[in-house]
Amino acid sequence: MKHMVKRLVAGALAAVSIAALSGCSGAQDPNLLLVAHAHGDWHPVHIGLTKFAEDMEAQTKYKFDVFPNGQLGDDSAMIQLVKAGVLDVAKVSAGALEQFNPAYSIFSVPYVFQSTEHYFDVMNNSEAVQEIFNSTRDDGFIAIGWFDSGSRSIYTTKDGPAATTDDLHGLKIRTMSSPTSVDMINNMGGAATPMSSGEVYTSLQQGIIDGAENNETVLVDDGHGEVAKSYTYTQHQYLPDIVIMSTETFDAMTEEEQQMVYQAMDDAWQAHEDEWLQVVERNKEGAKEMGVQFYEIDKTPFIEACRPQQEAFCVQSEDNARYFADFQSYLPEEDQ
Repeated sequence: MKHMVKRLVAGALAAVSIAALSGCSGAQDPNLLLVAHAHGDWHPVHIGLTKFAEDMEAQTKYKFDVFPNGQLGDDSAMIQLVKAGVLDVAKVSAGALEQFNPAYSIFSVPYVFQSTEHYFDVMNNSEAVQEIFNSTRDDGFIAIGWFDSGSRSIYTTKDGPAATTDDLHGLKIRTMSSPTSVDMINNMGGAATPMSSGEVYTSLQQGIIDGAENNETVLVDDGHGEVAKSYTYTQHQYLPDIVIMSTETFDAMTEEEQQMVYQAMDDAWQAHEDEWLQVVERNKEGAKEMGVQFYEIDKTPFIEACRPQQEAFCVQSEDNARYFADFQSYLPEEDQ
């Protein structure tokens, strides 16, 4: 039944044929896997997932349909579809996974990663990450890999860097609508102002907020560099994108095919990363042409300001404390 539903979903979205919609013989092909994400078909995520599908098709019996642009819903909806076995693979944010498993909340803790090198080292080598990735098996899905989405930093309409908590004092900084993000910006000295991403440009332009926090791509892609001219690399959060797969789909594969899933994700990660770095560089260059100034700073004042959040996370459970300690073990000794 689930295979029929999957094929009907694919048929309805792609409008491929009346046969696909009516459920005749080809409509229940268990080897057709559906992949979805919320980005455009130009985005590095789409490039990465397309590479994943191509590798799997070349090495296994499976065929893939990849649906971009949120055609199968937002992150929460896609997670539910993967849990149900209707959707086979989806790219979702680590933040969206928190509501399904609290273990994923560690990725939102400010300065759990203190540099890009630390972030990559943990994500690629930590046993705790793999434990988290497999912790939802009984809930109907596992994580098979991740994509880099850069670091979140502060940008403002005020001149000069935001190098200390004093620099952010009194500034209204847009955050995501989450308690973690609100507490983080308040601890960093700003006045957290939750709002949807679609409101940020106008709010910056009208002075409703003094700044926001995100990666560099919003400066050009969303036009924020037209009104916010100072971007400071506070790098307070690195929120990975997570690629999840239905356990029903994964468990139906042979051991060799399962191994190919992880090999294909390695290739997908590299294809994504190559494109992601180009996208970031294009946005930085475009932002500089708009007059945006980029500032590198010593992040120590902000790391120290966010210690209470880290400590509060660790006391919530033994697993939290263990995961956090594992992540920190990948820091250079002088930074631990």
